[in-house]
Amino acid sequence: MLLRIRSRDGLERLTVDNPNATVGELKSLIQNNLRIPLENQTLSTNQNLLLAKTADDLTRFVDMANPNTPLAALNLGHGSIVFLAYEGERTVAGPNFHPAGSFGRKMTMDDLVAKQMKVTRQENPHCELVSFDRDCANAFQHYVNDTLAFAVKRGGFMYGTVSEEGKVEVDFIYEPPQQGTEENLTFFRDPEEEKAVEAIALGLGMRRVGFIFTQTVGQDKKDYTLSNREVLQAAEFHAESELKEWVTAMVKLEMNEDGAADVHFEAFQMSDMCIRLFKEGWFETEIGEDQDPKLSKMKKDVVVGVKDTREVDNDFFLVVVKIFDHQGPLSSTFPIENRITPVTLGALKTHLNRAKSLPYVKQIADFHLMLLLARILDVNADIPALAACVHTQSAIPEGYKLLIESMANAS
Repeated sequence: MLLRIRSRDGLERLTVDNPNATVGELKSLIQNNLRIPLENQTLSTNQNLLLAKTADDLTRFVDMANPNTPLAALNLGHGSIVFLAYEGERTVAGPNFHPAGSFGRKMTMDDLVAKQMKVTRQENPHCELVSFDRDCANAFQHYVNDTLAFAVKRGGFMYGTVSEEGKVEVDFIYEPPQQGTEENLTFFRDPEEEKAVEAIALGLGMRRVGFIFTQTVGQDKKDYTLSNREVLQAAEFHAESELKEWVTAMVKLEMNEDGAADVHFEAFQMSDMCIRLFKEGWFETEIGEDQDPKLSKMKKDVVVGVKDTREVDNDFFLVVVKIFDHQGPLSSTFPIENRITPVTLGALKTHLNRAKSLPYVKQIADFHLMLLLARILDVNADIPALAACVHTQSAIPEGYKLLIESMANAS
C-alpha cells in the first residue's frame, strides 16, 4: 500500500509492501527512504503533531508510540496520511535541474521572485501570549455551543490591550452582522456600528487585537487545523490591522477521553510570510468546491522545502500562541449584538434593575450595553466620555445617568 508522510518538509510518499506491517517497520522504511534516524522520529495520525514546538509537546502523541502496533489497527490503509515530526535536519531530494540561458529554459522575473518566496515554518510568534477575560470568552462559547450547537460558523473581533512584552489581553468580543454556514463565515460589516465600537474601545484604553471564529462539528471530520478559506479570512483581518501581535483564535468541540464533547480554544498568529503573500496578492482567492481545504493555492510558484509548488499546506502559515485567562474590568451579562434575538431598550431596563445594588459605573461597565447606548448618544463625545469613566472607575456624571435612565424607562 501507499502511505503519505506529511512532515515540516511537505508531503512524501512511501510504499509499504507488507500488508501486516507494524509501526516499527514503518519507522524503518522512513529511516531507509527518507534518511531520518529511528530515534529522531515521532509518528502520529493526529495532524496537531506538526504544531508541536517542544519535546514535552511531542510526548502527548502516543497513538503510534508502540513499535509493535499493526498499521491496520490504526485504520491506516492505502492513501492514508501519517504525520511525522523529527529532530535535526536532512537533505530532501529536489527537482531536476534545468539550466538557464540559451541551452535551457530562460529565467523570468516571476521565477526570480518565486525563488525569494520561500515558505518555511515561523518558530516564534510576535505575541508572547493571549489571555482571555473569562466572562467574555464564556459568553461567546456558550452561544455557539448552546444556541448554535456548533452547526454553523460564528465569529467576532477581539478587543483589549497589548503590553510592551507582546502580551495580548482580550477583554471583550464584538460580533458584527454576519452569516455563517457549515464551511463559510461572512461578515456584513457596518461602518457606523464599527465607529461606535472603536469609540468605546478608545475610551476604555483598548484596541482591536484579533479575530475569533468557530469551527463546526462538520469541519471536525476534516483533515486540517485551519481550512484554506479560514486562512484567507484570518490573513485578511491580520493584514488590515497592521498589528504585529494580532491574534487569530479558533473555538471548536473536541471529544475527551470519556467520549464527551468539550469546548476547546486554540490561538495562532498568521506567519509573517503568510501576511506578505496575502498583501502582495499571491493567494488564489477563488476556492472551488473540489479543492483540498488543507492546501492554500498560490497564483505563482513558491518554494516549500526545496520544491517549487503552487499548493502550500495551511499549517506552514500558523504560529501557535499560548493561551491564558484573566478576570478583566468589564462584565459580559448584557445581551450581545447581532445575534438571533435583537437587543432592545427593554434589555437596558432589565439590566439596570438587576444590577441596581452596584455602583452606577459598575452597572454600565459592559461593552455590549455601551454599544446599545451608542445608538442614541453621540459617538464622538458622549460614548468615549462614558467609556473613560468606566476605564478609570470614575463617577458617572448626573446628566448621563438621567439620559440612560430615561432611555431605559422609554422602553
